Amino acid sequence: MNSTAVWDQTGLEVVDLATSSMLKDRPAQPHDSAAEVARIQRVAHVFVEKPETILQELAQAAVDLCGADSAGISMEMPERTAEKFYHWVAAAGEYSPFFDAILPEFPSACGMCLERGNPQWFRVGKKFFDILGVEAPLVTDGLLLPWQVDETRGTIFIMAHGRTEAFDQEHARIMKVLADFAAMGVRQQNQQKLMMEQAAAAAAADMANRLAHRINNPLQSLTNVLYLAASGHHGEEAKQVGTQSLADLQKLSALVKDLLALPYREKPAQPPVGR
Repeated sequence: MNSTAVWDQTGLEVVDLATSSMLKDRPAQPHDSAAEVARIQRVAHVFVEKPETILQELAQAAVDLCGADSAGISMEMPERTAEKFYHWVAAAGEYSPFFDAILPEFPSACGMCLERGNPQWFRVGKKFFDILGVEAPLVTDGLLLPWQVDETRGTIFIMAHGRTEAFDQEHARIMKVLADFAAMGVRQQNQQKLMMEQAAAAAAADMANRLAHRINNPLQSLTNVLYLAASGHHGEEAKQVGTQSLADLQKLSALVKDLLALPYREKPAQPPVGR
């Protein structure tokens, strides 16, 4: 299907910059190299000092460095469906309200970008937003770049809402740097999450071991008193047996509740392969 047909059907046009001279044919815009270096240094600082905020920092850096009206970062969801496929993990500029949005697999500029594996130019018309049932500024000029970390894939993008030639080849180069930072940021966050899960699992195993030993004492005592009751004890002695059994049962119940409160970690399911 050609781009005109796709535009008519979905309100979305995506052009592969690996095979198009679109940006090459545009006149170069003035760029402030010193400001660019300073902004990238800030990104690097955030990556080290506040890595949990790096994706949002990258979206804002894309707005600042490229003069974009909006920018964002999308990611394929681990457990995705056709209706819930892409997660906007960062958003800046006019599209800031779309932070944390969930988008379908189709229609999607992100999907086309990941399928092609190259930087893309794109625009988005009203038809697209009508399909999604949302209101948003139209995208008249945009750049979209893929990134990947192991099995996790996503995109980083900048958009203009009104200008038709807002970006040039230098902006594409800057976005490639930010895409690399996004990949590193996601990798760092994944590793940190894994370390926390491993630490939590080790702590849970240690607690379970201690609870098991604590359960053994009232359980042994309960076994003994029930054996005496089963042997035919009566009268005051039987009352004492019942009292002792009740106390041990209460201790055992409390310990079992503590054990059930421990985090249970199922083996993670393998995510379906994205298109």
